[in-house]
Amino acid sequence: MENPLLSPWTAPFAAPPLAALQPEHFPPAYDAALAAHEAEIAAIASDPAPASFANIVTALEKSGALLTRVELVFSNLASANTNAALQAIELEMAPRLARHWNAVYLDAALFARLDAVYRTRATANLRAEEMRVLERYHLDFVRAGATLDGDSRARFAAIGETLATLATQFSQNVLADEQATALPLQEHQLAGLSEAQRAAAAATAQERGLDTAYAVTLSRSEVEEFLQSAEDRPAREALFRAFSARGKDNAPVIAQMVALRQEKAQLLGYETFAAFKLDDSMAGTTASARALLEEVWEPARARALAERDALQALVAEEGANFRLAPWDWRHYAEKLRARLYDFDESVLRPYFALDRIIEAAFFTAGKLFGVSFRPRGDIPVYHPDVRVWEVLRAGKTIGLFYGDYFARPSKQGGAWMSSLRDQHQLEGEVLPIILNNCNFTKAEPFLLSFDDARTLFHEFGHALHGLLSQVVFPRLSGTNVARDFVELPSQLYEHWLEQPEILSRFAVHHQTGEAMPRALLDKLLAARNFNQGFATVEFLASAFIDMEFHCGGDIRDADTVQARALARIAMPEEIAPRHAARHFGHIFGGDGYAAGYYAYLWAEVLDADGFRAFQETSDVFDPAVAARLYEYVYSSGGTRDFAEAYRAFRGRDPRIAALLEGRGLMNEKTAA
Repeated sequence: MENPLLSPWTAPFAAPPLAALQPEHFPPAYDAALAAHEAEIAAIASDPAPASFANIVTALEKSGALLTRVELVFSNLASANTNAALQAIELEMAPRLARHWNAVYLDAALFARLDAVYRTRATANLRAEEMRVLERYHLDFVRAGATLDGDSRARFAAIGETLATLATQFSQNVLADEQATALPLQEHQLAGLSEAQRAAAAATAQERGLDTAYAVTLSRSEVEEFLQSAEDRPAREALFRAFSARGKDNAPVIAQMVALRQEKAQLLGYETFAAFKLDDSMAGTTASARALLEEVWEPARARALAERDALQALVAEEGANFRLAPWDWRHYAEKLRARLYDFDESVLRPYFALDRIIEAAFFTAGKLFGVSFRPRGDIPVYHPDVRVWEVLRAGKTIGLFYGDYFARPSKQGGAWMSSLRDQHQLEGEVLPIILNNCNFTKAEPFLLSFDDARTLFHEFGHALHGLLSQVVFPRLSGTNVARDFVELPSQLYEHWLEQPEILSRFAVHHQTGEAMPRALLDKLLAARNFNQGFATVEFLASAFIDMEFHCGGDIRDADTVQARALARIAMPEEIAPRHAARHFGHIFGGDGYAAGYYAYLWAEVLDADGFRAFQETSDVFDPAVAARLYEYVYSSGGTRDFAEAYRAFRGRDPRIAALLEGRGLMNEKTAA
C-alpha cells in the first residue's frame, strides 16, 4: 500500500494529502523519517572537512526534511482531529521523538564541530542572518545539554523522554474529560439564553446522542456564554464545576513534570526551571517577569474588588442573599453592564457572523500589508469544516491559510495557530502553510460573540506572522521567536477589530445586511473597559500559579501549590484563575509557556504601546507605520534581537502606561 506521507505531494502548492491519511500511515513514515535524519546527522558529525557554516549550520537546516513533514502533519491531526488510534501513536512516539532529539543535541562530535564554527564566528564574514542562526543553533544545543557529560548527560536525556510522555498524558487526560462531559439541560434551565444559544444547545445534545433536548459542552466559548446568560444558578454552578474539574487525573502528572523540570534546570546550572526558561526571553530573569505581574496586580485587584462590591450590591437588590461566587460573576457583570451602558452584549451577536469576521480579518491584513485571500476548494483537508485560502501579496502567492473554526469532540479545546510547512528560502522559496484553530459553536446561523471575534483576530495575527515571514533559514522562520515576543503580532492585531472603520463595514446584521447602528457601536466602544479588573485578575492569577510551580519550593501536590500561589496575592474568592493547574495546558501540555505564561502580559505592553504608533498618526492604517511593522515584526521572524526589533518598529522602548490605560487601570500612582 502506498504511503501518502512518503510519496510526492501532488496537490496544488505541494499541500499535504490530508484527506488520504489514515493512522496506519504514520508509524512507517516515522520509521523512515527518523532513520533518514539519523543518517544525515551522522554524516554532518563525521564530515572530514574542516567545520564551516555551510557544512554544519546549513547542513543542519537542510536535514530532517522528511521528519519535519511527518511531524507537522501528525501534530496537527493529533490536536485538531484525533481518535484513539492517533492518541496511541502519540503516546508511543512522544518518548521516541524525545530520544531522537536528545541523540542529536547530545552528539559530542556534532557539537564540537558546531562549537568550532561558533568560536570563530567573528572572523567568518557571515551575513547578519547567518550570524543570528549560528548563535541560535549554538544556544539550542547548550540549552539541550550539549555541554554536559557522563552521568549528567544520560540523566538529562532520560528526563527529556519522560517529560515528553507526561505532557502527552496531561493533554490526553484533559481532552478525555472534555469529550466525556456535556451538561444536560431541561427547558426551564434555558432561561436567559438567546435563541442562538438554545439552538446550539439543541445541536450539542443531538450531536452527542444524549437523552435530553439540550446540552452544553465544556468548550470555553460555550461555558463563558452560558455563565453570562443563564438565569438558573444551580445550572451555572454545575457547568462551572465541571469545567474547572477538567484534568482531574493530572495531579500526579504535574508533580512529576515540575520535579523533572527543576532537575533539568539544575543540571544546566540554573537554580530553578523559571530561571532557565527566562534566560532566553525578552524578560531575561524571573525578577523582571514577576515585577511586571506585580506592577499590574495591585491596580487590577483594586479594580476587581470594586467590581465585586458593585455586583454583590446587584445580587442584594434582586432580593437574593447569597455571596457572589465564580459562577455568578459573568452573569451579574453582564446585568450591570446593561444598566451602566444601556448595553446588552447578546444584541451584538447578530452583527458578528463568522464569515463577515473572517472577511474583516482579511480586509485588515490587506489594508496593512497588501495581502489578499483567494478561496481554494481543490486543496485536501482533514475535516469537512476546514476551509483553505491561497494568500497573495503584490500578485504573488506567498502561502496557504487553513481555517478550522468549529468545536468538535475530536479537537482540543481553546484556539491556536500552527503550521503544516514553515516559510524559508534556503533552497528556493518555500511557501508556508498556516492553520488557525478555534472552537466556536457549530449551529446555524454561525454567529460569534465579541470575545469570539477577538479570538479569531488574535489567532489570525499569529497566522500572519507565519504567512508574512521572509527569512532564509527555517530555524528563524515566522513564529520561531521568544515566547514573550510571539504574542505581539497576535495581540496587536486584536486592536483593529475595535476600530469603527472595521466594525461599521463588517459588523452587519446577518439577516438584513444593515450595519450595526452607530448608537450600538458607540455603546460597545464605551463599555470596552468594563469588567477589566476581573479579566486582568483571572489572567494574572494563572501567571502567578505558573511561577509558583517553576520557581522552586514544595511542589508535591498541585492543588496545594495553586492554593499557595493564590494566597500570596490575596486572590479574591469570587474570581477563579483563567486556567487552573490540572488543565493548564499552556504550561503542562508541553513546556512552551511553562514559566512563560506571563508572556501574554509582556506582549500586551508591547502591543498596547505599539498600537499607539498608529494612533499618534490619526490613521490606524498609516502606511509608514504599517511598513515598519511588516519589516521589523511580521516578516522578520527570529532574525533580529527582539528588543531591537521592537525599537526599530517603534523608535524607542515600550512603555507600560498604554497597557494600564487600555485596561482602565490607570490611577494617580500608576500614572506617576
